[in-house]
Parts: sequence; C-alpha cells; structure tokens
Amino acid sequence: MLKLVASRLALGILSLLLVSAAVFAITSLLPGDAAEELLGQYATRETVEALRASLGLDQPAPLRYLHWLGGLLTGDFGRSLANNVPVAQLIGARLPNSLMLAGATAVVSVPLALAIGITAAMWRGSLYDRAVSVLTLSIVSVPEFLVATASVLVFAVHLRWLSALSAASDITSLAQFFRLFALPVATLCCVIVAQMVRLSRAAIIDQLRAPYMEMAVLKGVGPLRVVLRHALPNAIGPIANAIALSLSYLIGGVIIVETIFNYPGIAKLMVDGVSTRDLPLVQACAMIFCAGYLLLVTVADLCAILSNPRLRHP
Repeated sequence: MLKLVASRLALGILSLLLVSAAVFAITSLLPGDAAEELLGQYATRETVEALRASLGLDQPAPLRYLHWLGGLLTGDFGRSLANNVPVAQLIGARLPNSLMLAGATAVVSVPLALAIGITAAMWRGSLYDRAVSVLTLSIVSVPEFLVATASVLVFAVHLRWLSALSAASDITSLAQFFRLFALPVATLCCVIVAQMVRLSRAAIIDQLRAPYMEMAVLKGVGPLRVVLRHALPNAIGPIANAIALSLSYLIGGVIIVETIFNYPGIAKLMVDGVSTRDLPLVQACAMIFCAGYLLLVTVADLCAILSNPRLRHP
C-alpha cells in the first residue's frame, strides 16, 4: 500500500510539473506585459524597455521559466510586478477567504447531494426520481454566471434580502455570515449538487443491481438497511470520485463567483493579475488551483483503491 500511495503521489507531482510548463507558456502568450500596463500607453519605448529590463522581462522565456520553477520548488513565488511585494504575501491574505467560501460550499453541498442521490436511487423509477433527474439536468445546463447574475438581481436588487457584495472581514455574527455567503454559496452549490446527485445516484444503483443485493433482499433486509449497510460502503470509491470531480468545479466556478460578487479571494486576485499582466501572480494562482485539483483527484483515487480490495492487487 505504501508503494501504491507513493506511486500516486509521484504521478501527481509529475502532473504538476507538466502543468507548470503549460501555465508558464500560456501566461507568456498574453498580449502586452506588466511594464506597458504600469507605464501606460503614452510611455516612450526607451522607458518601457528600461522597466522591462529591471523586472527581468527581457530575459529568454526558458531562462525565466527555470528561474520561476526553481523558486516554486523552494516556496518562493516571486514578487508581484504590479505591487512590488512578494506574491506569497498577496496570496496569503486572500487564500483563507477562498478556503472559507469553498469550505462553506462543501459543507452544504456534499450532505445535500448525497441525501438526494441516495434517496433517488432507493426510489428509482418513481415520480421523485424522475423529478430529481429532470431538475439536476436542467441545473447543470445553466451557466454559473447566469445563476449568479439572476440571484443578484432577484435577492439583492429587487427583494433586498441578501447582500450583492461579499467581504469576509465584515462577518460579526452567524446571521451576518449567512447574509454575506448565501448568494455565493448557493450559486456554487447549484451545479455542484446537481453533478454530485447524478454521479452518486448512478453509483448506488450500480451496487443495488449486484447479485449480492438480491440475496440480501431475499433474506428480508429492509430497503434502508440494504442501501446504508451494503450498497453505500461498496460505493465509497465511485462516490469519492463523484465528490472530488464535483468539488473540483469550485476551481473554475469560484473565479466567476468571486468576480461577480466582488469577493476578496484568490480567484479575484488572479483576475486582477491578468488585467495588469502581473505574470508571477497569475502563474502562482494558477498553480494553486491546479494543485488543488490534483489533490482532490489523488485523494479520490486513493479512496477508491482502499475501498476496493481488487484494485490493490492488479
């Protein structure tokens, strides 16, 4: 098992190394650079070239990549070109806010999705199951930016029940937490819950169709016990993958949500970095998102292997 875990971790590190090269190459293709953004359109070419040289932007791309990669391996994300402060300092101030938003979304979405998915699998073919299938398919088809915009217009602008802007520093009570996080969390939960319901329902139904389930039913085991004591433990692997794949949506969805709700998180910081061509900041934020995704997928893969003895002995 230790060799298996080590191989999965090594594969994750190799994937992260390949992702770093892709991130650096893609961000380097952005039009313009930080020197032009800082000096403005009326700056002379000599001034721009001097600033580019001072920022190290005149060096060849492979050399800049190796220097940046060496800094990543030692925990140094470099300095922000737009703010002239360490990138780690900017990320450290915003990362807890994003983790708070992601944690609140996970706490709400995972139990809700599992409850709906399990009950839909138990009553498959019923009116409730068909309604859940139609509703989840409809929600998945709606873009998250449309859900966020409609939520702001309805609940913040017209009804004035909730706040359209979210700031983690404004929280002083549980009611204030709900008021500030209700719209962002609800927006993120829409697609996450819908995806997780569909995947968890399919995993439970696959187990309920297994021959050993027929034997349990013939012995008089009740439907609830069949699902909770027999089907659910054997579906931990697929459900863990469903949770990981659904929560990985936070990596992309949180960018849109933080931008629309002006939430001071790392995704909003990344968007600001793109507008100012602050490449070290954008690259560091992208690597954090990629590392989070790979971590979720690796944990889900290990959960699937640990829950299924057949996968431990290929």
